[in-house]
Amino acid sequence: MPTREEVMKNLETVLVPGVMRSLVKMNLVRNISVAEAKIDITLASAALAEGTQEWLKDKIKDATGKLDGVNEVNVSFVDSKPKDLNEISNVVAVMSGKGGVGKSLVSSLVAIALKRQGYEVGILDADITGPSIPKMFGITARPAGSDSGILPVTSKSGIEVMSINLLLPSEDDAVIWRGPLIGKAITQFWEEVLWGKLDLLIVDLPPGTADAPLTVMQSLPISGIIIVFTPQDLTTMVVRKAVKMALKMGKSILGVIENMSYLYVPEIDKKIELFGKSRGEEMAQAAGAPFLGQLPLDPELARLCDEGSIERYDADLVAQLGESISQLAKPLSERG
Repeated sequence: MPTREEVMKNLETVLVPGVMRSLVKMNLVRNISVAEAKIDITLASAALAEGTQEWLKDKIKDATGKLDGVNEVNVSFVDSKPKDLNEISNVVAVMSGKGGVGKSLVSSLVAIALKRQGYEVGILDADITGPSIPKMFGITARPAGSDSGILPVTSKSGIEVMSINLLLPSEDDAVIWRGPLIGKAITQFWEEVLWGKLDLLIVDLPPGTADAPLTVMQSLPISGIIIVFTPQDLTTMVVRKAVKMALKMGKSILGVIENMSYLYVPEIDKKIELFGKSRGEEMAQAAGAPFLGQLPLDPELARLCDEGSIERYDADLVAQLGESISQLAKPLSERG
């Protein structure tokens, strides 16, 4: 007879349609019983349509029925909600005091860097009125789900993504909502999306310190915040506003990242600081947190974002960012 661990290992080969992660990684396996040549498997039904449940039953029977000593496999489902199944070790918010500094770009690169480090990662696009994450990842598929929840859409490299743009009839439709409705949407993305088991969930916040960032900090168990800025003089005041909000909400600043730091011109081997000298160390001191690195103005990165292929960006700075963030992630996991 197979052991429970052997059955679980076989279940890791069964992928959930629509999200393409295993039953185990989506944390849908509720119970496994092995006795007298029979295996009874109980799964959570959260976000799974009836057709998906039947499809999974067949796949599970194929995957586990071949184990030695097994004559019968029974699969049943129990009612459940995503918020009761999600196991997210750390929630990291990416914040800026003003718009246009590349916060969504940084959120995406942080997620990509962490995925390359071997972490299981998701992105919650909380910028409801200005969502851009799906466009950069080239994601156009609509999320699957049922009355009990929604499944995120998985990127080419395996990053889970949920954004309002994935739910709109057209990606260029405007979301013209007042604050309370935006806050409710963000809360639903946290509670009603089946994220499963993740090491880190990156939350791409809208700019500023108003309703939406407040909703995230009050409703989600934020482990820490990464602040994004650019080198302009105005940045100092704006960053301090974001820092003060985070600290007032009792959230720690994990580090700061400077975007649009320079433009590298290979023909003359020179970095041109279009927006002034780097203020990285100054901003890190203002935030009381580490300076995690500089991101340049890179035409290649801009092209890949426009093409929906940001995951193909392979500059050294992504690896450096991954090293910086993974060092933060280790103590965060111990804390979580």
